[in-house]
Amino acid sequence: MIEVQDVRLDPETRRTWRGTEEVVLSRKEFDLVRALMERAGDIVSRDELMRDVWGTTFWTSSKTIDVHLGWVRRKLGDDSRHPRLITTIRGRGLRFETEDRTG
Repeated sequence: MIEVQDVRLDPETRRTWRGTEEVVLSRKEFDLVRALMERAGDIVSRDELMRDVWGTTFWTSSKTIDVHLGWVRRKLGDDSRHPRLITTIRGRGLRFETEDRTG
């Protein structure tokens, strides 16, 4: 079980929860969240995400990650304008925050 903030992810059963509510994610959405949660607090580059989640070293589409990230944020209830879970680090990648910094 991987737990960061109030998100729990079970890699064995491929199930995800935010607080007490289960969140149903598609295969790629789950893999994206897992890749970020496994390295919570660290910036994960888009190249690393394309390799780890999509299994490719080339860009299938520059918007692939953004589209999936949008779906994930919506399902987890993370406001894309003021994210508390997954933040975009411009020019570097994405980071799953280890704590809510809105305080």
